[in-house]
Amino acid sequence: MRIYFTFEPRPDLREPLVAEFPQVDFIFENGLSNDELQQADVLVTYGEDLNDENIQYATKVKWIFVASAGIEKMPTQAIIERGILVSNVRGIHKTPMAESMLAHILAIKRALPWMYEQQKKNEWSKKAKQTELRDSTALILGPGAIGSEVGRLLQAFGVVTIGCNRSGDEAAYMNDMVSFDQLIEALPKADIVISVLPKTEETTHLLKEEHFKTMKNDAIFMNFGRGSLVEENVLIHAIQADEIGYAVLDVFEQEPLTENHPLWTLPNVIVSPHISSHSSRYVERSLEIFKPSLEKWLRGETDLENMMDLSRGY
Repeated sequence: MRIYFTFEPRPDLREPLVAEFPQVDFIFENGLSNDELQQADVLVTYGEDLNDENIQYATKVKWIFVASAGIEKMPTQAIIERGILVSNVRGIHKTPMAESMLAHILAIKRALPWMYEQQKKNEWSKKAKQTELRDSTALILGPGAIGSEVGRLLQAFGVVTIGCNRSGDEAAYMNDMVSFDQLIEALPKADIVISVLPKTEETTHLLKEEHFKTMKNDAIFMNFGRGSLVEENVLIHAIQADEIGYAVLDVFEQEPLTENHPLWTLPNVIVSPHISSHSSRYVERSLEIFKPSLEKWLRGETDLENMMDLSRGY
């Protein structure tokens, strides 16, 4: 069996993998080669290097392992037509992303951005507007692996958590649940609104002008899912009209932001350049998910961890 990685793990991660599966011929390259793709039985990729044209070279590939959570940049229809199984690393981002979100929330609540600016000016001032996180309410759009981990951390700080998903069904570390249909009624309760929703037809532009109008004027809005959640002009208007107190954005409709983009300079906006999931342990955790699935695959089993339904987008 030939397994083709379109990225090269560090030697301390690559060498144990090769030793653990001596029956597998591993190919590691930084980038995608159609010649290697033609020979591969299994493809391991971040997903962004595949397109409709080169998927046609993958004539032997039966399983694609995506070392990422999103698939919107993959040639999904071509993969579906070929009947290729796809699994991903769902849940791998929960620790770094939850820690990033909590860091931003605490920084805003305890006025850290203001303090940093005062330090730059060599100015001693005690006029910081500091508030407490305890007894706040957080509304979490998408209480899956990442959203539930955020909920766990926030509950430890005495925060009431409300989860919101399509069905309104229960989710871990949520004190209450609402469905998408009930979202507009739940928003006025929230001091913090966090989205970690994937990009699907249903979640695209889910938040509209009326949703921001119902939020508290001092609410912290955080988008760490996909930029398609809200139209950019709607978000900018909400910020400029003081319909929300703060926006923390890790994702955007168009990435990267252009140098003259208004979000760079709008007050009460923190731009995180889609890095909240970054961690020195990313590939390590990816391989921890990949190895058990590979063991199953070698036994002829196809019930792999984190199987994806490409037709639904996740």
